[in-house]
Amino acid sequence: MTMQQRILVTGGAGFIGSHLCDHLVASGAEVLCVDNFFTGQRRNIKHLLDCRNFEFLRHDITFPLFVEVDRVYNLACPASPISYQRAPVQTTKTSVMGAINMLGLAKRLHVPVLQASTSEVYGDPTQHPQTESYWGNVNPVGPRACYDEGKRCAETLFFDYRRQLELTIKIARIFNTYGPRLHAEDGRVVSNFILQALKNEDITLYGDGRQTRSFCYVDDLVAGLAALMATPPEVTGPVNLGNPEEITIATLAETIIRLTNSRSRIVFMPLPGDDPQQRRPDIAKARELLGWQPKVGLEDGLTRTIAYFDELLAA
Repeated sequence: MTMQQRILVTGGAGFIGSHLCDHLVASGAEVLCVDNFFTGQRRNIKHLLDCRNFEFLRHDITFPLFVEVDRVYNLACPASPISYQRAPVQTTKTSVMGAINMLGLAKRLHVPVLQASTSEVYGDPTQHPQTESYWGNVNPVGPRACYDEGKRCAETLFFDYRRQLELTIKIARIFNTYGPRLHAEDGRVVSNFILQALKNEDITLYGDGRQTRSFCYVDDLVAGLAALMATPPEVTGPVNLGNPEEITIATLAETIIRLTNSRSRIVFMPLPGDDPQQRRPDIAKARELLGWQPKVGLEDGLTRTIAYFDELLAA
């Protein structure tokens, strides 16, 4: 009989983290969710608090954590420009010191640890689409550097722990993800556009709208994280997880206006500094190593996300 696994999810009350907790609880695992509510929200995990195989611990992973678990998913870090630019020092500390603390925990327990990295390690890419072998084009002193370089340093630490200490590591490079539980005030493009459209306000589009992104629905992303954690020890990543279907930001705005039957107009504002012009993952490695690819189409995913924000506004 297989023993029930106890799994740690840091950042577990965040957008992606809470959906990962849902997935793991449903699979029968015992889940320890850790979050300090810097950007995570209690309402994201409220429905889990009475589950017998779910436990919540309020903790900041820039400080050591002493628990007993069988696997570690390290998702803790502000992930939107508004959040991490509001507290850039804390963001870098969470990425770097948090990685050191989670690696130290995994080393002590001899358990696998997965790092939620980001497509932002590629910066404003000169290679398109982005493969895992691309080293990126990142400004180390720009307004986004606290997040971009923090995540790059975390990847370095993970591989050094593997090389020096033979730790079992996994690194997922997460591309733009959306879905229910996106924070309403974190400034991400999908949540911004949906809220503005539902209120019939002007939709604020930065730049000329021709910059591109690829949007992955959160359920697909969580399935990819779980698949990566389940791979043999020799599979380390980094592995791109995202949807390779690329669209312009202007097309996204027009689609959301149509799906919400909104009266909103699109207005253009200056593009923020270091904002990438294009972003699309090459997911060949995820297909080969994980047997994974996104299943939820953009309009289907947006419809589910719109319903979440519609309910949020009505509350």
